[in-house]
Amino acid sequence: MVAEGDASNDVARRRAHMPEGTGAILDTRSLATDHRRLAALLRPGLAVLDVGCGTGAITRGIAEAVGRHGRAVGVDVNASMIEKARASHRGVPSLSFEVADVLALPAGSFDIVTAARVLQWLADPAAALRRMAEAARPGGRVVVLDYNHEKTAWTPPPPESMRRFYAAFLRWRAGAGMDNAIADHLPEIFARVGLSEIVASDQHETTRRADPDFETRAGIWAAVAATRGHQMVADGVISEAERRAAEADYRAWLRDGAQTHVQYLRAVEGVRA
Repeated sequence: MVAEGDASNDVARRRAHMPEGTGAILDTRSLATDHRRLAALLRPGLAVLDVGCGTGAITRGIAEAVGRHGRAVGVDVNASMIEKARASHRGVPSLSFEVADVLALPAGSFDIVTAARVLQWLADPAAALRRMAEAARPGGRVVVLDYNHEKTAWTPPPPESMRRFYAAFLRWRAGAGMDNAIADHLPEIFARVGLSEIVASDQHETTRRADPDFETRAGIWAAVAATRGHQMVADGVISEAERRAAEADYRAWLRDGAQTHVQYLRAVEGVRA
């Protein structure tokens, strides 16, 4: 028999698995633009563990910031992502990548342990955060960046088909035990696992039509419909016709009418006693 918590974890793991095509989303990210609070904390010589590193774009920035006398290690449970990270960032000094689950992290050797947009995909984020804290040295820092998906905003509102898709996306996540508003719950979880000196800072991402990367950043939901949308169809949350309409209508809206897109993010940090 599988315990209810284990069943939720299994569903969350399956739904969190990144389908073909999502790596392209990760490749557009950088330390400077997509994990700003961490960038402000880094200095040469630090040892940093990046949990859920994906294809390694942010981890590479970490390695460049800590330099030859530091160490940047990226871990991800997805072996194909790690393979791509190694191929893409081969030769960067002090940078390495390993296949590892967040619940099997090495103990006690990192100055900073970080995860960006990762805990949102877990049914038990507190267990993962506890392991991240244990991977930090005493006095080391844990830094987490994540979303409150319930506060995503568009101007003007996107097409009705995308609004239905987005509502289904939130239901699909919640059905696996994922916390759609985890960004606002992180300080409480940090305190629960014993971290101290907890600080939260808003890191919202606002993109406007005049921005050079507007179509890439605001277009993320077309990419989600084109990738994770197929998972949602397979799970019976939406039909293929609804998925297809949401993607096409959103791309047209993005081209002709979209003005702003805001993703609500917070960075939360704490210190291991």
